[in-house]
Amino acid sequence: MSDGGLTQRRWRYRWVVLGVATFTQAASGFFVQGIGAMGIHLQRDLSLSTTQLGLLLSAAQLVPLAGLLVAGELLDRYSERWVVGIGASVIAVSLGVGSLAPGYISVLIVLLIVGAGYSPVQPGGSKSVASWFDSSQRGLAMGIRQAGLPLGGVLAAAALPSLAVSLGWRATLMAGALVALLGAVVFMCFYRSPPTRSAPRDDGPHDTGPQASLRSPLGARLRLLREPSMMRIILSGMSLVSVHSGVGVLTVLHLHEVASVGAGQAALVLVATQGAGVAGRICLAAWSDRSRSGRYAWVVSCMVAVTMGMTALTTPLGRSPAAACLLFIWLGFFGIGWYGPWVAYLAESAPPGRTGFALGSAMAVNQVAVVSAPPALGLLKDLTGGFTPAWGLLSAMTAVALMVTARVGCHHRPDASRHRTTTL
Repeated sequence: MSDGGLTQRRWRYRWVVLGVATFTQAASGFFVQGIGAMGIHLQRDLSLSTTQLGLLLSAAQLVPLAGLLVAGELLDRYSERWVVGIGASVIAVSLGVGSLAPGYISVLIVLLIVGAGYSPVQPGGSKSVASWFDSSQRGLAMGIRQAGLPLGGVLAAAALPSLAVSLGWRATLMAGALVALLGAVVFMCFYRSPPTRSAPRDDGPHDTGPQASLRSPLGARLRLLREPSMMRIILSGMSLVSVHSGVGVLTVLHLHEVASVGAGQAALVLVATQGAGVAGRICLAAWSDRSRSGRYAWVVSCMVAVTMGMTALTTPLGRSPAAACLLFIWLGFFGIGWYGPWVAYLAESAPPGRTGFALGSAMAVNQVAVVSAPPALGLLKDLTGGFTPAWGLLSAMTAVALMVTARVGCHHRPDASRHRTTTL
């Protein structure tokens, strides 16, 4: 076989890399994504308030505030194969130990460790996919890979509540441990770094090796966060990830308490909502590959859509079982699906050699909202006795971010030249 044929064969391996990265993402987030679906059972078995339930989600996201920055630096120096694999293994071990936890406080501590393990999985999987795919297919590939998180949520929402009923909540942690361990093993066994080529693969960002990152002073790398494209990424990301958190922790409770939907049926609606998020991440990112308006225009569209959906939940539509279910599916498609075009835009905004740092930094800033939103929304619900203030707050936050970012966001596009149809 000629060298050219061998190289082409190696590049076809990118679809294996995409599948492996997606599976590991789903496996790593499996348990945490199922906490919302188990909300009614956890509140009953552990005597939790809505605020305490939200703190469970926040505990898993607290360490990544700093961990994502560290992970970004590691990913610019070492192979994703080991950084991601070790992170997923930490998740598995901590959840396994957590299955022996005596109560609520112990589970909180376990989830803090889970967050440390998850820190390299998110940016590492994104970087591995971005390095294998050129700009003509990167949006679709990143959308499929980012669909791993809601896909894990779909499976968790379908399986964990039943497991909690039949075997108890501790069994759900052990199930999460086994799934995460499988994700770690699959990634370490099948991931490979992309082959080198004599000609550039595309016009997008490239990591030029560890030394490129090392030669860049920390101050210069931090200045990257003040770039206009990064500011748009940060503002839109914080508002939309808050919506995602709100949908995850409040959907089942809202349907059960406001729309009088049974606990089992409400969990199934969350399954459908997460499924809509899977479809959204793939479809919205794929459409952004072909959009002449740029990837960020699709992020703006998602902000408009979720503002409309959450506002509708505060009206009588939110009390109608059928209408509320449809609204949550709408919010799933746009309020979870936004991440596909968003992370593709982020990867293409990064300078050469700083992809890992850019991904880790922006995701770390998002973690502020991921950590604060669930307990804040839960506390708001506990204090007011209703869900309208929570949905109204999320709607207002998204509308403000939309007004700040929309006008400039659609004109400054680092991905403007990505419409070239280079094919590997």
